[in-house]
Amino acid sequence: MISSAVAKRLLTGVCQASWRPVVTGLVSSRGYRGDAPDDTKGDLIEIPLPPWEEKPDEPTAIKRRRLLYESRKRGMLENCILLSLFAKRYLNTMSEKQLLQYDRLINEPSNDWDIYYWATEAQPTPEVYQGDVMDLLKEFTKNRSHEQRLDAPSLEYLEKESH
Repeated sequence: MISSAVAKRLLTGVCQASWRPVVTGLVSSRGYRGDAPDDTKGDLIEIPLPPWEEKPDEPTAIKRRRLLYESRKRGMLENCILLSLFAKRYLNTMSEKQLLQYDRLINEPSNDWDIYYWATEAQPTPEVYQGDVMDLLKEFTKNRSHEQRLDAPSLEYLEKESH
């Protein structure tokens, strides 16, 4: 049997050896640095995403359920919370035109941060996404009633609506 001190020393040595390439620079260890003026973004990897396609024959009830799911399952927590609460409040009252705008807004941009920056008005919204739904989302994001928005809503409200 090995003593715990010897085992700890062995484990530490193995862990340090496995991290060595990152420390020595053999493997890129670049993290997010923001938009530094000298960043050429030469090491940026663009992951191709399938283009957004409108689903004109999708029944409205199914579209609402799909958009609810897609509002809750985002690439970043901030949008999970923001969009799921927004969907809870407005999705069931949106017209077909508004549903199409919302579908395009949450599914066409490849970067969730763009949606967040447009909703918070940190960056201007591109014309293609500007409309009734974006205006609603921007107003909702301001949280004028000072609601506590720390998590996505429970799905229990869906059961109440179906009864």
